[in-house]
Amino acid sequence: MAGIADFLDSLIGGFDLICYSLAIGSLFWGLFVLRPWHDQDGYSTLLLQKTIALIYKGAFWLSAAQLFKIILKVWLMTAVLERSPFPEFAETTQFIGGIVRMTLTLFLATYCYRYLSKNPFSKQHWIIATIVALPMIISGAWLVHGAGRFENQYLLMTLTVTHQLAAAAWIGGVFQLVNLWLLRNRNQIAAGLWPLLLKRFSTFGITSVAMILISGLPIAWQYIDSWNGLIGTGYGNLLLVKITLLAIALGFAWLNKSAVFEFGFSGNNHALNNRVPYYIEAETFILITLLFTAASLASQPPAIDIPSLTASWQEVLGTFRPQIPMTNSPTHTALIAGEAGRVAIVGQVPSLAATEWSNYNHNIAGIFLTVMSFFAMLSYVRKPGFEHFKYWPLGFVGLGIFLFFRSDAESWPLGPIGFWDSTFNNGEVLQHRIATLLVFVLGIMELSARITKNPNSKLPFVFPLLAAFGGLMLLTHSHVGFQAKSAFLIQVGHTTMGIFSLILACGRWLELKLDNPSKDIARDGVYAASLSGISAAIAKDGGNIDDYREQAWRPSLAVSKIAGFISVVALFQIGIILMFYREPLY
Repeated sequence: MAGIADFLDSLIGGFDLICYSLAIGSLFWGLFVLRPWHDQDGYSTLLLQKTIALIYKGAFWLSAAQLFKIILKVWLMTAVLERSPFPEFAETTQFIGGIVRMTLTLFLATYCYRYLSKNPFSKQHWIIATIVALPMIISGAWLVHGAGRFENQYLLMTLTVTHQLAAAAWIGGVFQLVNLWLLRNRNQIAAGLWPLLLKRFSTFGITSVAMILISGLPIAWQYIDSWNGLIGTGYGNLLLVKITLLAIALGFAWLNKSAVFEFGFSGNNHALNNRVPYYIEAETFILITLLFTAASLASQPPAIDIPSLTASWQEVLGTFRPQIPMTNSPTHTALIAGEAGRVAIVGQVPSLAATEWSNYNHNIAGIFLTVMSFFAMLSYVRKPGFEHFKYWPLGFVGLGIFLFFRSDAESWPLGPIGFWDSTFNNGEVLQHRIATLLVFVLGIMELSARITKNPNSKLPFVFPLLAAFGGLMLLTHSHVGFQAKSAFLIQVGHTTMGIFSLILACGRWLELKLDNPSKDIARDGVYAASLSGISAAIAKDGGNIDDYREQAWRPSLAVSKIAGFISVVALFQIGIILMFYREPLY
């Protein structure tokens, strides 16, 4: 029960932050990027309506998420205490703060829906909406880690709210860029707004990221007081994951800014129209996962509070030490015999059979993925005979079947605990079931995508979406137990694989999106700077215009293949981690 609640709390916490970013980030987008009260920018009513809709829809969903979080806590406490937690729970900061924030969020959503949406060009209404949002933003201070500290309480609360606000401004702005491109791609807004607003957001985004770093560093310093705390605790590990995801997202932001600069310098809008939109989509994958990671981080005890349960850097590195994979599994009888002692609350006895069973599962899965990724690399060789390697996704199907039988041996089909009982009463088993289904579906979908003859098929996009979801699952993966160090040493491998899963998803997504020379070059004015060269070449030797267009697209094709190969390398890295996996004895 606790595992299910912990897992759901991480998921709803991530959804909560997404909604917060939509509402507050979109509000800031209107105030500082759009500035719709300036008539000279030529905004359409549709653009403003879509922008404001994201504000109030985000706020309404944020209010619902806050209510669900309260219900989830009541449900868990009722199950554990075997009685209603009221009236005691009603007097806690979590309950009062949650209800207040839910109510204030509803006020913001209602105002934006009833008034701001009817007056989208009014500066006064935008300012009032910001004033209405301020109490809701401030109320979040009582729902963060800092509210429960005895030292520097108000400073930590203020810094955390500032950190959340800066993150929402940046991430919500990226969501708005996706919305802007969809409108631009459908010719529902003026073409000139795309480069104009990209340039404005570039400056605004730099300011937001600077505030994220300025507010985040002192928070990390307060909660993590040593290098071991950073490397050897769940809190520190997830913080490192956040930093890594932030770095990847900033890499995409830099590519976008470079395209904007190139357009302003030379007038060449090729990258602006044919790369930037897909970089932004990949960046959105990263930022959504970052928000879910932040939600998981909020459920971890700060490193400074658990010095006796902190793993050393040697223990952490030991989890990635190369070693011969286990290819011999303990018997199912030996595993079941040790389960009673392993899960005992008092007098717990570690089970060697359970540890070796888990190591075997992970190592065999690693062999599956390593072989598959090697075949996938060979599929990029454009020579006769190598085309058969495109069937490498079949390995996912075999891996899914293997995991179905081996993931949770104490449950059906091998163990005595029924399928539904184990799935919905154990958070770890639930996550394993989802992961198993995900792997199996992934193989079927990707194999179908690679052999389909339909050029307009959407099947290829299923793989990166499921891979991104798989990465998110790994980053919110919870092992509930009393031994925090053992749980952490398991977590660190899962979070590392989660990062590589996200790189896999982004690489494959860009490979599919960038590798599309059928786009209408004339419509967007793509490669405008090179048109004169193409015309001269045609006049000189009478070549075909399509041949020269194909040459102009080769840089995009090269970038897409590089992105695709990077995704396969990420899959290979996941396989290597799993092949060398060793679980602590607990």
